[in-house]
Amino acid sequence: MAVTTLEIKTREPFAGGIAFGKAGAYERIDGIVRFAVDPEHPANQAIVDLDKAERDDQGRVHFSADFSILQPVDPARGSRRLLFEVTNRGRRNVSRHLNRAPSPAVLTDEIDPGDGFMMRHGWTVAWCGWQWDVVPGPGLQGLEAPQALENGEPIKGRVAVEFQPNAPAVQKLLANRIHKPYPVADVNDPEAELSVRDWPGGARTTIPREQWAFARDEHGAPVPDPAYVWLEGGFEPGKVYEVVYTTNTCPVVGAGLLAMRDFTAFLHHGSEADGNPCAGRIDRTHGYGVSQSGRFIRHFLYLGLNLDEAGRQVFDGLLPQVAGGRRGQFNHRFAQPSDQSTPSFGHLMPFADDPQTDPVTGVSGGLLDRQRQLGGVPKVYAINTSAEYWRGDASLIHTDLAGSRDVEPPAEVRCYLFAGTQHGPGTLPLPRVNAQDGATGIHGFNAVDYSPLTRAALLNLDAWVSEGTEPPPNAIPRLGNGTAVSAARVFERFRAIPGVSVPDADRRLSVWRTDLGPRAVEGIATLPVTLGERYETLVSQVDADLNELGGIQLPDLTVPVASYTGWNPRSPETGGEGQILSMQGSTLPFAATKAEREQRGDPRPSIEERYRGHEEYVTRVRAAAEVLARQQYILEEDVEIVVANALARYDAFAATPAAAGQ
Repeated sequence: MAVTTLEIKTREPFAGGIAFGKAGAYERIDGIVRFAVDPEHPANQAIVDLDKAERDDQGRVHFSADFSILQPVDPARGSRRLLFEVTNRGRRNVSRHLNRAPSPAVLTDEIDPGDGFMMRHGWTVAWCGWQWDVVPGPGLQGLEAPQALENGEPIKGRVAVEFQPNAPAVQKLLANRIHKPYPVADVNDPEAELSVRDWPGGARTTIPREQWAFARDEHGAPVPDPAYVWLEGGFEPGKVYEVVYTTNTCPVVGAGLLAMRDFTAFLHHGSEADGNPCAGRIDRTHGYGVSQSGRFIRHFLYLGLNLDEAGRQVFDGLLPQVAGGRRGQFNHRFAQPSDQSTPSFGHLMPFADDPQTDPVTGVSGGLLDRQRQLGGVPKVYAINTSAEYWRGDASLIHTDLAGSRDVEPPAEVRCYLFAGTQHGPGTLPLPRVNAQDGATGIHGFNAVDYSPLTRAALLNLDAWVSEGTEPPPNAIPRLGNGTAVSAARVFERFRAIPGVSVPDADRRLSVWRTDLGPRAVEGIATLPVTLGERYETLVSQVDADLNELGGIQLPDLTVPVASYTGWNPRSPETGGEGQILSMQGSTLPFAATKAEREQRGDPRPSIEERYRGHEEYVTRVRAAAEVLARQQYILEEDVEIVVANALARYDAFAATPAAAGQ
């Protein structure tokens, strides 16, 4: 087995030992998992540079990762289901996305049980670090990756770091967000390049070398530092910068994909004698990942890694959420796993599961081609929000590459758009600033909380895998019924609403045909990359209330008090005028009263004109929620959550809140 040791550091009651319904009490196990893999084994040969790492006397490459497990104390009370969550930038998110726990203000090692959904249903939940550049800290799990070597030293080569500041800055860490950087090999490197663009698809302007340095700012002066780039006069908010340089650090980034595969296989098949705390407990395994982690799952499938070294299928079901049509920087030389904006290997086709041919380049392929060839194709639930469509890639998973016709997902896959939602579940009161990076929108962010849809999706996926129960049909925008249209067409509809700022359709985030150079097949890019034509991508059409028609509509959209979008323009103080704020949507409330609507000149009927009051609103929302439950898009147990969510929006935007009307 690829797992050589499971080093358990702590094993203790979870959540103070409270009982979660029929599943009873849970325990939490934390530690380090150690791996040893043979680079020559056919199951491992897709991993770039694994063959260049140091080997032991048996020819194996070693690496290790942090892990955590939550499982019922009494095995007989569990569901015999394992959910492996792919950590997001080292963070565990099951509590927030499935157990509806609040986002912590500060990361800690605690795992909030939330409302206990996963525990009440008896699932074992596991995590394992996979990302080499996670900085160790509370609440974070990372991977100690092997180094790719040449003559006994880490391989040197070119790396590109792209960033778009949201505030003026004189320096930037050479990493996405606050991850471990690829340090520059020589701070005086004359071949290094710094360029700037007005928007992600704009023309590059090279900044003269004498105006910038690999340095950090100290008291207004640059001090040489291989981990930072410094610009005379500072970096402007909204501009897109890219620095290309030579580094002397070369982790085998794709080892993280093997960590996910082999840790899950060990928990499923490893014996008690092997040190497996889950031995004999697991019948079905599912993988779940949100955003970056969903793109990681798509890359895992693209490489055909769902068979372990023994040829056993690893995951029965996979649920990549808000991944869109992209993969990521997960398996090439000098990859930055958290970077999703820089055009790179993750932006290349294939996007759809079945093979397609690019009419411009003639390149053909499908996401599942290699996995089909090898066997072990799992059931897949591909879930996206409106933000991934407005980002410019989600429609590529179910249209042709010319954006001219619908492409039906294959039998093993279901595709769903959560209509009128943003990248992450929405909240009240409406924020305008993304706390993670300071990105600010003109409008309040999208308030729709789609977590009940995700909970139903997981149980539907398990029923499909375990019992053969067909899940609900695909729910996506389609050209055939007019629900898939161009972004410009939708923007035009919003221009009629007073006070609404509409982005520039020509500067919408997109996916471009990307030339990575002659060694791309080896996982080595020629930098900077060359961009070609945009792919034609589509978004959902909207109704008379400017709410989306394609996909699954929560009562927030069918019994609305606002228009909800998957886009939000960048606020002027953050620069980038006319551009969309990545991943955030907007909430555009209706006028509370007829008088207010007429005074504003808003063509959308007011809340007062739509509903006679609290009682009618509750009745209509509950009826809409019950329809979704019958369609299996939400669970019966979550109907009241959906009703309460919609009422919270009513309270926020109506002249007479629901609570006051009781």
